[in-house]
Amino acid sequence: MEHPTCPTASLDVRTVVTTHKNTDFDALASMIAALMLYPEAEALMPKPINPNVKAFLSLHKDIFPWMEKPAPDLKAAERLVVVDTAHWNRLTGMAELRKRPDLEILIWDHHPQATIDASWKCYASVGANITLMLRCLKAEGKRFSPIQATLFLAGLYEDTGQLTFSNTTPEDGYAAGFLLEQGADLAMLSKFLRPAYGEKQKIVLFEMLKNARREKINGHSISISKLTVEGHVDGLAVVVGMYRDIMNVDAAFGIFYIPENERCMVIGRSDVEGLNIGDIMRSMGGGGHPGAGSAMLRQVNPEAVCEMICGLIEGNQQASVQISDLMSFPVYTVSPDMPMEEAAKIMRKRGCTGLPVVEDEKLVGMISRRDFQKVRKDSQLRAPVKAYMRQPVQTIEPGKSPLQAARLMIRQDIGRLPVVEDGRLIGIVTRSDVMCYFYDLLPD
Repeated sequence: MEHPTCPTASLDVRTVVTTHKNTDFDALASMIAALMLYPEAEALMPKPINPNVKAFLSLHKDIFPWMEKPAPDLKAAERLVVVDTAHWNRLTGMAELRKRPDLEILIWDHHPQATIDASWKCYASVGANITLMLRCLKAEGKRFSPIQATLFLAGLYEDTGQLTFSNTTPEDGYAAGFLLEQGADLAMLSKFLRPAYGEKQKIVLFEMLKNARREKINGHSISISKLTVEGHVDGLAVVVGMYRDIMNVDAAFGIFYIPENERCMVIGRSDVEGLNIGDIMRSMGGGGHPGAGSAMLRQVNPEAVCEMICGLIEGNQQASVQISDLMSFPVYTVSPDMPMEEAAKIMRKRGCTGLPVVEDEKLVGMISRRDFQKVRKDSQLRAPVKAYMRQPVQTIEPGKSPLQAARLMIRQDIGRLPVVEDGRLIGIVTRSDVMCYFYDLLPD
């Protein structure tokens, strides 16, 4: 894959490398990669940093000598290298630098939006920023130690959910394999990627569940919980992820009000298409990825933040592909009093494996090939469909996403879902329809 030629390092240019606050492993890995590309540069480590990253750095201080050095003199900086973000508000200590028109700014980022007007930018839609930077490291023949390879893989795994998140690309997979070849230590990775969850986190989770609010917006189930937190609590992102799992919703948001500085930390988690948490958080001044993101808001009422989230979802977060785009219509149906043998003929003629059962325009059941296995005698074929149909029927709304349909099919072990709107049957979506979508086999 092509990428713009990286501006060369120069001993004559005072260079500073930095990344976003709440530094995670991908950000730290990208900083180390940038320092390898620009060995003359000084590192500006933002605060705060992720607790797991803090633990990693504490153990590996000797490997990263720049940590013990004083902060660079930003007034003397001529070049600023920013990694894993392209937003001024996600950086710390940049008030003076952002005003300087003579400052050369280089950006390495895998997020599409930007507020920094850079002199040069390397962007690609990959799962982790370190994947992007590995292109240049490999192109320049840079060699790195197993510890560096381990850190790079930690960043890659963290941002791609160990290559399981929907934003993961083939290039991320190749990068992971390359880093393993360089000696990345998976055992060490498991120690530092383990989420922090202790007594404080248990208390926060319990309070979130007590204060849970559920909403239905654009066909998505949303849960938002607001609570006040005193002092610093690590691992809130982990807690929000657990909260989403327990509430069994498409997306969950934690709004944590910190009274000592009148700030609200907002953390979101989702794993459905059409609900891009990163976009929502960027609208609130933060950032993230399709499935995860956060933002820090100052002097704002938590209730107002809650309404803001709902408004952003309602206004901007509809799924790009909905069940209404996949479903078949009109739908062939049978009546509950139709003999089973007649239903079998219709299924053979139409080439379908199941049919909705409708009475007085209402969906009352489903009959499928599987139900015909209950028929043991020829005489039973003259029995009405209602004697063998399955009910109640699992349905889906037209505004739902293909992923939500797939989940229902797996959970209920069914091959088709009637699509219902305002109580009316308007279409049907099958397992094949959903699989065609996931494997990009839909017709143009």
